[in-house]
Amino acid sequence: MYMDFTQEQSDFAKSVAAFCKKESGTREQRDLLTDHGAHNHNQAFYEKMAELGWLGLTVPEEYGGSAGSTVDLCIFLEEAAKGMAPIGGLGPTVITGSAYEKFGSPVQKEAVLGGIVRGASQSISMSEPEAGSDVGNLSCRAEKVDGGWLINGQKTWCSNAHFAENILLVARTSRGEGKHEGLTMFHVPADISGLKISGIDTMGGKEVNDLYFTDTFLPEDAVVGDVGNGWRQLMAGLNIERLILAAMMLGTAQRAFDDTLEFVTTRKQFGRPVGSFQALRHRIADLATEIECGRLLVYSVARMVDADPTKMFPREASMAKLKLTETAKKVALEGMQMMGGYGYATEFDMEHHVRKTLVSSIYGGTNEIQRDIIGKTYGL
Repeated sequence: MYMDFTQEQSDFAKSVAAFCKKESGTREQRDLLTDHGAHNHNQAFYEKMAELGWLGLTVPEEYGGSAGSTVDLCIFLEEAAKGMAPIGGLGPTVITGSAYEKFGSPVQKEAVLGGIVRGASQSISMSEPEAGSDVGNLSCRAEKVDGGWLINGQKTWCSNAHFAENILLVARTSRGEGKHEGLTMFHVPADISGLKISGIDTMGGKEVNDLYFTDTFLPEDAVVGDVGNGWRQLMAGLNIERLILAAMMLGTAQRAFDDTLEFVTTRKQFGRPVGSFQALRHRIADLATEIECGRLLVYSVARMVDADPTKMFPREASMAKLKLTETAKKVALEGMQMMGGYGYATEFDMEHHVRKTLVSSIYGGTNEIQRDIIGKTYGL
């Protein structure tokens, strides 16, 4: 569908697609890059993208980036996801980098944003065993001591931590009148003494981790932004976080659709392609329409963010995350059904699409939370 991209943006999309086809276009290549799906991130592959300048797409030029637009970023995320690029570190890294760009000190920005440009992954840690969607309930504490802070507590579901260079930690520095008061962001090198990173086994392989902080010392200048302002700083990054998730799921939805279409076009039963039967033809039509609606929504919200980068778009960003994750999940499940037993077999990619899309409605704020946010914007 025509998206009113500039010629440069259209060429960029084609370049990303061509790169992914060349470097990770076959099942054999992807198996080699991911150890048969055990890992979702390949550092050598990631660094090739860094060499092309793509990882610093939205990083300011003073830190070696291209200072591109949100639309540019969504194009990259969509095409990389569609090409099944093994770069699981990208989404959390961009989300983390955005927070440092807004609130980091010059030294922190140089370390993190400069790191992103050269191919280093970054991570952000908010969730705890008793504070998932309810982030304000977190209890991991940062105690002020001479020369800095001592961190104690557990975080969970932390993406990328096992291969990240830095972790943006949200910890409690005080108790205020409201549970969202007294939260502070900290810059934590991932290899710091006193931090234990323990992987959590998931359907998607090695993706997320528990973090255990035991008297972990951080210097005074580890604070990112202002002490006690962590919640407001988190809220300022929601536009980009939800758009990133939506754009990635747009690409995954398109890939699941393309794989399904190829199968129903070539697979024959009763002497003709199964896609020629009305029941499947209509399902394909419905899925294609849903994907195009989602694409229009993603790039519409991206242009809104580009037009006013400081404005919050809670309704529109949540709608994009909700719509695209639900659409991607539907396309993958419908694809598996239309492929029959072949969709369930690990020989094909559809089972991978199903696993990847099922979790998309959970991370980045569950879709129930997104619906609640949208409803509240209508005064409910």
